Amino acid sequence: MRAVLWDMDGTLVDSEKLWDIAMHALYARMGAVLTPEVRESTVGGSSESVMRIVYDDIGLDPDPVAMAESSDWLHDYTGELFEQGLSWRPGAQEMLEALTAAAIPMALVTNTRRGLTERAMKTIGQGYFTVSVCGDEVENAKPAPDPYLRAAEMLGVPAADCLAVEDSVTGTVAAESAGCPVLVVPNDVEVPVGPRRRHVTSLESLDVAGLRAVYHDLNSQVGERTA
Repeated sequence: MRAVLWDMDGTLVDSEKLWDIAMHALYARMGAVLTPEVRESTVGGSSESVMRIVYDDIGLDPDPVAMAESSDWLHDYTGELFEQGLSWRPGAQEMLEALTAAAIPMALVTNTRRGLTERAMKTIGQGYFTVSVCGDEVENAKPAPDPYLRAAEMLGVPAADCLAVEDSVTGTVAAESAGCPVLVVPNDVEVPVGPRRRHVTSLESLDVAGLRAVYHDLNSQVGERTA
């Protein structure tokens, strides 16, 4: 395990609850009601994929200009909520501190736009991460592997040598597609099990040695299947 690649929303900070508020506000603005099923389908998505889901759900014409305006409104509203403060997920800040002390490089890999990510980083802190990659900085956002591949490349470490930490199906698929074993810490959405995934209920149950053991275990299982 030469590096750790972190998702942000729902993994490091409990921001999905703020996205819930913003999504319901967007629907109210558009004269519609957001169902739990549709909200779940947007978790971990890029701004573009979320707007496609919203416009399809409400039955609106997918006009690119209107969708961009709605996306901007949603991000501005969410940014205001972020500015009021973000809560850490249990054990997340302590794990960042421990990995920093162990001199293990880290990257932030998120589908959130750069502008909103910077607002979140006021709570998280820039200093933990050697690099960061946002959803509007790659050709294809998660669930495509592009963000994770870009982060690994920027770190100068093969993706297979990185452990990704995720909370959503979208992010987990992206990390796996890039070649990363994945530690899944579910938040609001259930993530199916898989051969390159290890589920834990909380980061509080692990230390750096535990992360290394998870990485080693997942890579060993892959080796056994391909032998």
